[in-house]
Formats: sequence, C-alpha cells, structure tokens
Amino acid sequence: MVTKKLLIIGHVWPEPKSSAAGSRMMQLIEAFQKEYYEIIFASACAKSDKAFDLSEIGIVQSTIEMNHTSFDHFVKSVNPDVVLFDRFMTEEQFGWRVAEHCPRSLRVLDTEDLHCLRKGRQQAFKDGVEFDQSYLFNDFSKREIASIYRCDQSLIISEVEMALLKNVFNVPEELLFYLPFQLDKISEETISNLPSFDERKDFITIGNFLHEPNYNAVLYLKEAIWPLIKQQLPSARLHIYGAYASQKVTQLHHEASGFLIKGYAEDVHEVMANAKVCLAPLRFGAGLKGKLIDAMLDGTPCAMTSIAAEGVFGTLEPNGFVEDDAESFAKKAILLYQNASLWKEKQQHGFKTLNVRFDKANFHDLFFNTLNDTVLKLQEHRHKNFTGQMLQHHALQSTKYMSKWIEAKNK
Repeated sequence: MVTKKLLIIGHVWPEPKSSAAGSRMMQLIEAFQKEYYEIIFASACAKSDKAFDLSEIGIVQSTIEMNHTSFDHFVKSVNPDVVLFDRFMTEEQFGWRVAEHCPRSLRVLDTEDLHCLRKGRQQAFKDGVEFDQSYLFNDFSKREIASIYRCDQSLIISEVEMALLKNVFNVPEELLFYLPFQLDKISEETISNLPSFDERKDFITIGNFLHEPNYNAVLYLKEAIWPLIKQQLPSARLHIYGAYASQKVTQLHHEASGFLIKGYAEDVHEVMANAKVCLAPLRFGAGLKGKLIDAMLDGTPCAMTSIAAEGVFGTLEPNGFVEDDAESFAKKAILLYQNASLWKEKQQHGFKTLNVRFDKANFHDLFFNTLNDTVLKLQEHRHKNFTGQMLQHHALQSTKYMSKWIEAKNK
C-alpha cells in the first residue's frame, strides 16, 4: 500500500485534556491514521507538560521555526500529500512557504472555531451592545476569510458557522467541509455504568482559562448566577475545573459559599460523571463547546446559554435548558438538580444528540472521499477559486517579504 503523508502544522502542541481544540486535533489524527497516512506534526510553539506525546501513537514530532528558511528545506524533504494548518494564524505564517515549495500539496485549514465570530461577539459584549454584522466584519474576519480562500479545503466545526461563511461572507461551498467533533457511538452498556441521579452531587463547570469566554463565564457565575442557586440549595457546591488557572482565577475561590476553584482536571470524565448538573453560562464565543460534549458523554444534564448551545443540538432537544438571563438560568439549574425524572429525560436527549449528530461513522468516508476527489482535480479546483489565487499572489508578496525582513533582522 502506498502510504500518503500528512504534515500538520500546529499553532500549539495538542493538549486533549486541557481544551476542546486539543481533543479535536486528536480526532483528526485518528481519522487520518485510519486511512494509513504517515503523519508528521510540526510546531514552532514550546511544549507544555500537558502536551500529548504524539510519538506514543507513531507520529513524528518536529520543531520548526517561524520566519526562517529552515522550514523551506524541512517541508521540501517531507514533501507531504496534504498539509493541515490548525488555525488561520498558522496558515498565514507557513502557507506561502508550503505553496512555494510544495505546490502540489493539498492545503487544508482546520478553523477550530471562527475566530472572527468569537472576537466580534467579545467586543460587542465589552461595548454592552447587541452583536451585529458591524462587529463581525473586523480585522480578524479579513485575515480568516482570506486564509479560507487560500486553502483548498477548510474544516468547519459548526453548522451555524457554515451558514455564516456561505450566506454572509459568500464563501463558495466547495471550499468548506462541515466536520464537527467525531465520536464513537455511546453504547447502552456505557450508559448503564454511569452514576445515577442519586449517586451524584453538586454542580460543575469546566474550561481552559486561557480561553477568555471561559473566564468570563466563571465571573458571571460568581457575580450573578451562583448566589441565586446557593440561596435555594444551601448545601450545594460548584466545582470549577480548567487548565491554566491564573491568580485572577484562583482568587475567586470561596469555600464558605461553595464556589470551589479546582484547577486542572486529570480526568474530566471522572469529575463530570460524579456531578449532577453542568453549568455553561457563556456570554460570547464560537464553535462547539467541548464541555457540553463531555457532559453528554458522562450523562450530566446542563444549564446553558444560547451561545454555549450553538451548533450542538440542531433540531434535537437539548440535554438540559437554554437560558440567557441569570435568574432563569439559575431557576432551570435548580430544577434539573432537584427533579430526578426531568434530569433523566434531559440525560437521554444528550445521548441521542451524541449518537445522531456526532457519530464519526457519519463523516469519515464522506470527508476522505471529498479530500481524495479534491486531490485528483486539484488544478481545476484551484482554477475555480480565482479569489484564492489572487489572495495567494498578494499574500506570497506581503507575508513573504515581511517574513524575509524579520529573517534578515534576526541575523
């Protein structure tokens, strides 16, 4: 069998226990390994102690440098069939070098989430106004959409973001592929082994604290939501987990009110499966929320905002309640916590959502058929994408010469 090569250029090394982005990357790696790709993962970022050791699963790990000709020699020696950039910023840095030295390599962008949507919503929130298109058309969107056009395929994690790219930014559909989280079906046996309603206690929330929407959600819980819950359920506690808890996070810890900052969770499924209700009061953000996926896998119903729920349930019932004001959010969280039959009903909605919307078997073949078809018709595919060629031409000039200037300066 002829082995194909995949070069993944990572903004960071994957940390599946720290972030949804890390889990997403491991799912993509598993999918390509199933298709017998030889995989090289390269990053210019320093490795943290939470990074997954990819050599354990047979992946070559390479450290690369930004703004350095050593990458040109590296990419030519690898000569990949497919290059996957894990964020648009990575494509900006290395895309022009890949295009110049390996023009026949298929260039794929994994957007993770639409950064321009997240940043726009965050700015609107800071300004205290409703998010609208004026916030969407920001500097991030100019860079991100340009990156999508320069690539041959972009992987989009949410149907909401697919619709936004097609209908608002008018990106051609053939440049986009909807690929949400890819999971194994959850079996009846797994479900039957989960702790029951009576075996669980307390509330939980989880999320990497380097991600601003997560920190903001914890503040919102502290200031507005948790006091309302605690008033009705005086013995309940809220366990707050997340990697990279800085001092501004840890100082929110308050033992007396049961507001407990626990920091990094070694095993998210253990802590999630023992909690009764998961709280996800995100006020801005984009993409799919890993905390909701984990909650559904562990049979933990959720109280969540519409931002948290976006793109997860489609036309299906959520695994809990979707509320956007603090009082209603707290009421529904308390209801879930106290009502066993309602709790079980919402839990079942979660299992159904996982098996209907995130079963990897529904996406695998379609994804690789699309990829292989694009490779076969690469010249024709690129000819149709004149905007991409135009942006590639200009990016090759501006990004290239900026990089060469930095390179010369560093000498």
